[in-house]
Amino acid sequence: MIVSLGAAERHTAVSIAGDEFRINGKPSYAGRRWNGHNIQGLLLNSRMVQGVFDDLNTNTVSRWVYPDTGKWDAARNTREFIAAMPEWRKHGLLAFTINLQGGSPEGHSKDQPWNNSAIVEDGSLRADYMKRLERIIDRADELGMVVILGYFYFGQDERLRDESAVIRATDNATQWIFDHGYRNVLVEINNECNDVRYDHAILQPDRVHELIERVKKVTRNCRSLLVSTSYGKGMTPTENVVRVADFLLIHGNDISDPNRISDIVRKTRAMPGYRGVPILFNEDDHFDFEKPLNNFIAAVSEHDSWGYFDFRMKDEGFDEGYQSVPVNWGISSARKRGFFKLLGEITGEQK
Repeated sequence: MIVSLGAAERHTAVSIAGDEFRINGKPSYAGRRWNGHNIQGLLLNSRMVQGVFDDLNTNTVSRWVYPDTGKWDAARNTREFIAAMPEWRKHGLLAFTINLQGGSPEGHSKDQPWNNSAIVEDGSLRADYMKRLERIIDRADELGMVVILGYFYFGQDERLRDESAVIRATDNATQWIFDHGYRNVLVEINNECNDVRYDHAILQPDRVHELIERVKKVTRNCRSLLVSTSYGKGMTPTENVVRVADFLLIHGNDISDPNRISDIVRKTRAMPGYRGVPILFNEDDHFDFEKPLNNFIAAVSEHDSWGYFDFRMKDEGFDEGYQSVPVNWGISSARKRGFFKLLGEITGEQK
């Protein structure tokens, strides 16, 4: 029988003090400055949402076959994810986002006929998905890394039967984190809550704060989880979320001008109810890492964490992208190398 480790036996705990993230009680990147910018307290990250990916739709699973075997293999995907993690960490990556319902395995998709969900229609959790996730979070804990765990994703949330199932899934995932003694997990209720494709009203902007508050009310040994939700299309968080979230998640996908990155951070800090919590981009598909100003640099110049989002673009091969399935989880392309090189320079952990 496999027994999960208790909190006392875990290695990594994430916390927040003011607008800084802390790991094991100490500010992340403690004392680090880069080009005059304060890096201490940031949580630089990458979108790696497909770490537990599978496709339960027999009509679409053939889309994800590996080029060397001609087959899809969920266990291989997780195994290779875990094998790549130490190299990410050596370059200064402290966090990554993973999602119980993944993200578009094509990068951006209009329709999502595949079935990639760790959550069953009644809100219960699939054991095989959660076992793969356990292996990933265990390794992150050993490496001193933080996992931004998303519960729901548009295009897959409709696989839950009704709002009660959404609430049940939220409770089940939250209890699963506590049952495993994890202290290195931040919760993202759903990816881009403002996306019109969400079927359930409780996952939409007007009501998503209800789920944030629900998760925050759960305690174990006087400890609660740190919780937020994210916004896409360059949107600032809505006031109902600003007032209750432990940190604020925004995306830069629709922002090609780095000056607008600075602007959206300032607008977020000016929102009614803002309490000085950290602001974190955990998705941005703008690169230009070799240039003196890009979205990454613009974010850190505002003392705001930034997250790399890379997918396989038209006519690119297996080595490109971290979201497109099947994934090469290594630092296997010029774009990936550009990100990790700049990350290493900013954090002082360049390899």
